[in-house]
Amino acid sequence: MNSARTDRSPRRRFQLRLAMLVALGVFAQESVWNFHDAQTPVTLSEYTTSVALIGLIMGLDNIIGIFVQPLMGYMSDRTRSRWGRRTPFIVIGVPVAALLFVLVPLAPTFPVLIAIIVLFSLTANSFKPLTEALIADNQLPEHRSKANAVGRFASGLTIIVSALLSLFVVDESVELAYVISAVVMVACFAILLVSLRESRTAAYRAVVDEDRELGREGTGFFAVFTDIFADRDRSRLFMIAAVIVTWGAWAAIRALLTLYGVEQLGLSRGEAGGLTLPASVAFLVVIIPVAILSDRYGRRRMMRIGIVVFAVGALIAFVFNTSTVATLSGVLIAAAGFSGFAVNATVMLWNLAPSQRLIGVYTGIFAVAQAVGSSVAPAALGALVDATDWSFLMLFLTGLSLVGLLLTFGVRREYAPSQLAEQEKYVEAERGE
Repeated sequence: MNSARTDRSPRRRFQLRLAMLVALGVFAQESVWNFHDAQTPVTLSEYTTSVALIGLIMGLDNIIGIFVQPLMGYMSDRTRSRWGRRTPFIVIGVPVAALLFVLVPLAPTFPVLIAIIVLFSLTANSFKPLTEALIADNQLPEHRSKANAVGRFASGLTIIVSALLSLFVVDESVELAYVISAVVMVACFAILLVSLRESRTAAYRAVVDEDRELGREGTGFFAVFTDIFADRDRSRLFMIAAVIVTWGAWAAIRALLTLYGVEQLGLSRGEAGGLTLPASVAFLVVIIPVAILSDRYGRRRMMRIGIVVFAVGALIAFVFNTSTVATLSGVLIAAAGFSGFAVNATVMLWNLAPSQRLIGVYTGIFAVAQAVGSSVAPAALGALVDATDWSFLMLFLTGLSLVGLLLTFGVRREYAPSQLAEQEKYVEAERGE
C-alpha cells in the first residue's frame, strides 16, 4: 500500500515546465491583442472621426469570439492527428493572423482596413481558446489553478510589452511596431509547439487510449449546451452565470475608472488613466499565491473570499468617493480580490466538464461568458451612472459583485466525477514519458 502511494505521488506533481511553455503561448497571443486594442483605434481614427464607429469595429472581436471560440474548441476536441488536437489549428492560424496583423497599418483604404481587422479577429479568435485549453490538457485537475495562474501572469505582462512598444517604437514607425508584435507572437508559438510536441504528451495519449476503449463517437456540439441546461445539478449553469456577472464587474471597473477619476475625483485624463496601474500590479503579485491556496483549500472557497474582498475594496472607494488615495486603495484591494475569482473561474468549468475530451469547447464557453459580461456590465453600470451620479459607481460595483457571490453558492461541486475517473488514464499515460 505504501509503495503504491509512493509510486503514484511523483506522477501527480505539478507540471511546471508544461505550465511555463503554455504560458509562453498565452503571452504570445495576448501581446498581439493588447497592442491591437491600444493602437488599432488610432489607425481607424485616420479614416473616420466617429468614436461610435471606431468602438463598433473594435468590438467586433468580442462578437466574432462568441461564435467562433466554442466552435473551434469543439472542433479541436474532436481532432486526432500526428500533430495532436490543438496544434494543427494553431500552426495554420498563427502565421495567417500575424500576416493580417502586419497589414493593418498598411491598408490603403477604409474598407480594406475594416476587412483586414475582421479577418484578423476571425483568425486570432480561432486559436485563442486552443492555447488556453492546453493549460488544462497538460495538468491534472488538482493542479490547474496553478497552471492557469502562470498563464494569467504571462497575460498580465503583455500590458507592459504593449506599453513599451507604444512608447519607444510607434512614434518612430507604427508599421515596425506591428511587425515586432507579430514576430514575437510567431516566435513564441514556434518555441511552444516545438518544445511541447503535443502528440507525444501524456494528455494526448490518454485521449487516444480512451478513443480505443469508447470509440470516436462523441457528444455533438449543440448537445454540449443541452447537457448543461438539462442537468439536474446546476453547478455548470451557475458557474457560467457567475463568470458573466463577476467578470462583468471587473470589466466595468476597468472601462469606467478613467472617466470616474476625471468626473468624480477631478483628475486630469493622464492622472485618471494611471489609476489602473496599482490594480494591475496587485493582481500580478497575488495571483500565483492565490492559485496555490486554491489548489490546496478549494476553488469555490477562494472564489468566494476573492469576491468578498473585491466588494470590500469597491465599498471603501464608495464611502470615501472624494479621495484619490482611498479610491486607489479600494481599487487595489478589489483587484487583489478579483484574482481569487479570475484564477479559478476557467478551472472550475474545465473540471466540471464531463470529459477531458471536451476541454476545448468548455474553454470556448468560458470565453463567451467572459465576453458577454465584459460587453453588458460596463454599459449597464454606465446607464445607472447616467440615471444617478458618478459618486454611486463604486456602490453599483459592490452590488454587482455580491450578485456574483450569491451565484457561486449554486455551484455545488468542483469536479465532474466522470473526469476524475479519467485521471487514472492520464497517470497511466505518464508512465510512457
